[in-house]
Amino acid sequence: MPTRKSQFALWLLALVTLLTLSACDDNTIYSHYESTSLAGWERGDTLHFKNIVVKATTDYKEEIGLRINDSFPFMSLFLVVEQHVRPRHVVRMDTLSCRLVDKDGHVKGRGLSFYQYNFHLTTLQLQAGDTLDISVRHNMKRESLPGIANVGMTISRNK
Repeated sequence: MPTRKSQFALWLLALVTLLTLSACDDNTIYSHYESTSLAGWERGDTLHFKNIVVKATTDYKEEIGLRINDSFPFMSLFLVVEQHVRPRHVVRMDTLSCRLVDKDGHVKGRGLSFYQYNFHLTTLQLQAGDTLDISVRHNMKRESLPGIANVGMTISRNK
């Protein structure tokens, strides 16, 4: 006969397992962040997300994630995102305007010392077997941008 302690431990283990499984997102096929220098992300420092393989033909939603601290000197960030789809030789280039602070000066991201932002980039129709190579660079007048810690790419099946 199991003791109360072992019953509680089994119940707790089942609860943790259930929460872990429900937290997973089966629609996300890729999520990765690249680091930049907090002292300054240089205009020529292009970030690369390579060899992202698509297993199913469907629409995919792409999002750019940013982690930024208070030393970032602007209200917005402009990014150039270039995508190559192999083997079909499709090239797509987008410019993304990322509004970080609202008109009243309030930070739109979530966090305390670093702020997390997520911006919808595009929705792509991709085919099974396609491979994506994505590059991201900033397109600001200033050559070096301080305060940007990470830039990420998340690709998920469009619901």
